Amino acid sequence: MTNDEIQKRYYSISEVAEMFGVSNSLIRFWETEFSVIKPNKNSRGDRRFTRKDIDNIKIIYHLVKEKGFTLEGAKREMKANKNKLNDKQRTVKRLKALKGFLQELKGELDKI
Repeated sequence: MTNDEIQKRYYSISEVAEMFGVSNSLIRFWETEFSVIKPNKNSRGDRRFTRKDIDNIKIIYHLVKEKGFTLEGAKREMKANKNKLNDKQRTVKRLKALKGFLQELKGELDKI
């Protein structure tokens, strides 16, 4: 994700779907299944996802696609452990940023 994307206020459904490598229809389906996804809609009905929506989709994606939860199981897990899941996502994000920095640093050192 580039710095421009991080600073955006709203994301289109196609941008969100691309972030996760899923179809637009899956994002729309999750929107109907999970009350925590509440994109704003413009006058034409286009969905505009906020950073909070994307963070919730990250959690849903992790539970459903990576951990193999059913939708009902993911709903229960999110309800029971919302703070724990948010903390885990923030930790993973920081670790990925650190890994990127270290790889960049290693690349620079290899040039010497």
